[in-house]
Amino acid sequence: MTKDDDIQQIPEGSAELWIGAVPSLGPGGRDVFLGLGSHADEPGARLARFLLDRGHEGEEGVFYLLPEDLAARYERTGDRLAVTLLARRDVLAHSLRACPEEERVLPGALPSDPLDADRVVLLRRELTTGFVPVEQGGEFQPVLLVDHTAGSEAGPEELTALFEEGEAGIAVLNTELLPDRA
Repeated sequence: MTKDDDIQQIPEGSAELWIGAVPSLGPGGRDVFLGLGSHADEPGARLARFLLDRGHEGEEGVFYLLPEDLAARYERTGDRLAVTLLARRDVLAHSLRACPEEERVLPGALPSDPLDADRVVLLRRELTTGFVPVEQGGEFQPVLLVDHTAGSEAGPEELTALFEEGEAGIAVLNTELLPDRA
């Protein structure tokens, strides 16, 4: 499963980042979780929840998103692993047209992705870990975005239990990895 030093909750903001395993998704794997609770009210979190409606269900409760809808980027700096949640400006603008104006979060209010001006940074979370995302067939292992209604204090075990009870969803996000900057 996981080592205690690999499970470190980052209390800042309204999303958490962990290394853990979802037993029902497969035996013994170690995955990167990014928690996205319904309590999260920062603009990027609200937009991320909005984009989850664009997902396509695979296994029960697991949604797959197109890379242009919502994606993640890993970045290692020494013993720190950062995950940045990204969305394309045009996808956001198109999707937001269906929202009442008072509920809209304008993508222009979010920082641009420094590597692609057509994308915005929704969230960025970091943790200290020796975990290195695995590459298979030219693709890095996905980030599991956990959409849940648990409080901000929920940890990976509680979120996994909620998922297995059908009370949380997991979106599988395509990822890229920036070279280690240590």
